[in-house]
Amino acid sequence: IQNSIWWVEYLDLYGIRMDTWSYPNKEFLSNWTKAILEEYPNLNIVGEEWVSDPGLISYWQADAKRQDDYQSYLPSVMDFPLQTAIVEGLQGEEGWRSSMTKIYESLANDYKYGDVNNIMIFPDNHDMSRIFTQLEENFDHWKMAMSLYFTTRGTLQIFYGTEILMTNRDSDDHGVIRTDFPGGWQDDQVNAFSGKGLTSQQLEAQSWIKLLSKIRRDSRALHSGELLHYIPNSEVYVYFRSFELERIMVVANRNEISKELNVARYSQGIDGSKTGLNLITGETINLLDGLTVGPMETLIIELK
Repeated sequence: IQNSIWWVEYLDLYGIRMDTWSYPNKEFLSNWTKAILEEYPNLNIVGEEWVSDPGLISYWQADAKRQDDYQSYLPSVMDFPLQTAIVEGLQGEEGWRSSMTKIYESLANDYKYGDVNNIMIFPDNHDMSRIFTQLEENFDHWKMAMSLYFTTRGTLQIFYGTEILMTNRDSDDHGVIRTDFPGGWQDDQVNAFSGKGLTSQQLEAQSWIKLLSKIRRDSRALHSGELLHYIPNSEVYVYFRSFELERIMVVANRNEISKELNVARYSQGIDGSKTGLNLITGETINLLDGLTVGPMETLIIELK
């Protein structure tokens, strides 16, 4: 414990990402976390538990609902269930229920956590295939996945290279997954810092991430607000983020055709708003005229 405190002080750390959280003795983990946070109350610590069951992951977060009297002080956990759900939800085929329902069902377990806004969400990381590879290099699915991650609850982590569609198409080797970011050296033929050598699709992806980053940065509702969501209907997933008077409506249409929404179904989230600002295009939307979402499109609407 003292050695960990020394390192936090020496390196002036803002956070710790602890690998394989559940492996050590859990009572020691509790004592370790408590001691560090007593010295550094603004430090964040995220624990890794690589399973797809929210009930198993939430057990480790402070203030979570659990079946025993274990006292955890861990501020944050990693949302592997949502990562799995988004990939499967975007790639699955519609059956008797919407494939996008997997995303809804994952988030419907949020009541088990202690602090849903301090759960680390991520499209991929250094231990798994790149998200573009997981989505079989489907650019429309990638754009929708990014839109979901940048607008849902949680603390977002983006792995370097996601913004330029880095892949590990032919290998699951970690050395390939962790390939150097292109650019930064004089002889590099591709420089993602300047855009030199990037394909048109990579440049579009980079611009998409920049736009989503700005939208999230400027919205308290997106990075601190509550989540209200509706079970998907015909592969259209609708949810709302709200903070005080700010409300954001997100509509994700996984279909390859346009869909018209019955806005009355979402009256609780719309809450009387008659218009909204499309944060992607800057256009004003008249909700009284109904709402149409294009094929493979995600709408991010600031309600007025």
